Order: sequence, then C-alpha cells, then structure tokens
Amino acid sequence: MLNASPALAADAAKVGILIPGSKSDKGWMESGYDGLVAAQKKYGDKIEVQMIENINYADMEQALTQLASANDLVIGVGGQTQAAVYKIARRMPDTKFSIVGGNEGETRANVAGYDVKQAEIAFVAGAAAAMMSKTGGVSYVGGMEIPSIVNAGKEFGNGARYINPSIKYFENYTGDFDDVAKSKEATLAAISQGADIHYHILNLGLRGMEQAAKEKGTHIIGSYTDRCGTDPLYVAYSVTGVGFQVQYAIDQFVGGTWKAGYKPFGLQMGPEASDMLICGGTPEQKAKLQSIMDDILSGKIKVLEG
Repeated sequence: MLNASPALAADAAKVGILIPGSKSDKGWMESGYDGLVAAQKKYGDKIEVQMIENINYADMEQALTQLASANDLVIGVGGQTQAAVYKIARRMPDTKFSIVGGNEGETRANVAGYDVKQAEIAFVAGAAAAMMSKTGGVSYVGGMEIPSIVNAGKEFGNGARYINPSIKYFENYTGDFDDVAKSKEATLAAISQGADIHYHILNLGLRGMEQAAKEKGTHIIGSYTDRCGTDPLYVAYSVTGVGFQVQYAIDQFVGGTWKAGYKPFGLQMGPEASDMLICGGTPEQKAKLQSIMDDILSGKIKVLEG
C-alpha cells in the first residue's frame, strides 16, 4: 500500500519510508509509524513523505527502488530490509538510506544502520517476567529464526533466571513474524506447561499470542512502545525505540548531520531508545529493573548482541 503526500514546499526534504508489515500491528511496525507521525508533526511542510507498507519480501527491492528514485533519504523499518537496502544502495549512491534495526553490515557511504539492541532489553524483560509470574513459568515467541531474534530469546531466558534460577522457560520460533496461527499454537503450548507471562518479537503474529493469553487468562509483556493502561492483557512493556530511531534518521537528515555507518542505540541512548516498564509496578520492582539496566550498561551483566 502506498501513501504519498503532495509536494508541500519546493525545498522540502524528501523522505521515503518502507514499513514491510502493518503500521497497526501493535509492534515494531506501528512503533516505526508512530515515529514517522511524530516527525511529520515536528517538521510540517519542511518534509515531504512517501510511505510504502505491507510489502512481501519478494517485492522489497522494487519498493525500495521506487522510494529511492523519488526521495533523498529512504528509511527501511526492520532488519529484514537490510539485504535489499544494501543492494539498492549500491545502485543508487546519491540516495541516503537508514535501516532501523540494522546490524553491522558492509560499509557504504550512503547507508546508516541503527541497532535497537533487542537482546539487551530482552534480558530486562525476562527479569520483569520472572518478577510478575505467579506460576514460575515464562515464555518467548520469536518470528524468523535469525541471530538477533534468537539472541533476544536467549537473553529473555537469562534475565528470567537472573531473578529466579529455577523458573521454567519456554522458547519457540514460528518462522514468520506475521503468522497468527503458529504464534497462538506456540503460546498455548507454553501455557499448557505452566507459563503465565509471555514475551515476543512478532508483528501481526502477536494477534495469535493475544488470543491464547485471553483464552487462558495469562498475560503479555509488550514490545517496542509503552502502552500501559490500554489493554489489560499487557502487564509490562519493553521500549526498543523503533519510532525513536525513525525520528533520529529524519532529524539528522533535516539538520544536515546524517552520517553513514553502524550506530548502536539501546540503553546507552536513554529511555526513549530502550527501557522496561511494569505497568503499575511497585517501587521495589522499578528499583530492581533500574539496577539491572545499570549493571548492563556498566558491563557487570554481559548480554549477547542483537
């Protein structure tokens, strides 16, 4: 689906953004879209935005080529855009590209990769899950079984064991960020074995986790954006700053300070980039989570990349 704004000003900065999934997925893609909306509100007619969403992997290169042909900055929302971005960037060296969720890849003068450091905050989410679990069991469902998603799952389990060494931990991957049926099946399997708090790195597949949790009376830790109070299924949220990074790319571009290369975000960039919130958490819970985040920043607690 393509949304293109009309020409607003002759000197408006032209920004194209690819949101591969749904901008209303309650997850990564929606967080990225929220960042775009915030940037549009901030800059008004100083920027002209063209957005493409809901694109299959097979069509990603074509979509990026279309955006790069008409814009000065192109933002790929999600690490799954990285391979296609590098391919198109080689062919279109005069266009700048920013990858939200990009890891350290090849070095190109027109590509910036922003690493949300999901494994880092997943450790903190695991600790929060263990604090809240009443059954002594927690679970994680990831989409594609790629290193960053797997490392986040491992660290979620490590964080849970940091609080409760005997906690039961269940980890599963559906192979697809958007498969509702598989994520529901994985969550139900974990619930049947005693899990009552669930974490995820999913897009529309999150709907399946929601269905399972609602049916069985368990709860979810949401990802990407703090939405405490909007849905009783969600008892906590990890913030991974997807929208913050979209805004960062646009801020840098508009301000003339955009730089190519790899840039890690995570806890070191502050709570807008990475944070963990238990909805209605006690002072003791908040203090413990802050202590864990401080220890990760200092290197006392070491976590995987991703």
